[in-house]
Amino acid sequence: MSAKKTTKTAAAKPRKATTTKAKASKASPTAKATKTRKPKSDGKMSALDAAAKVLTSSSEPMTTKQLIETMATKGLWTSPGGKTPHATLYSAIAREINEKGNDARFVKAERGKFAAKR
Repeated sequence: MSAKKTTKTAAAKPRKATTTKAKASKASPTAKATKTRKPKSDGKMSALDAAAKVLTSSSEPMTTKQLIETMATKGLWTSPGGKTPHATLYSAIAREINEKGNDARFVKAERGKFAAKR
């Protein structure tokens, strides 16, 4: 017969009771606050602003990959080194449409393509 080693488990230390205080909110929890962006002081354009400018001058809807390429060739905006700037732009445009509704600068023209609101 072989002898089995038994290990003692360390007694669990009692956890400190933590309390969380809920922050009181003046607005209802379902209401979303809309943010208004201030223009950047360094003169650089954001990707959303550049996309809106490209789409207003375009006559047809564009995918976000097309938008990124056009913004780079026109010198409006270049990616700071991200691997998927088109996915980030897609998300930002979709978020603006969802949050601002009729006040958004963009409309979804067809699957994967956006156009400027006219």
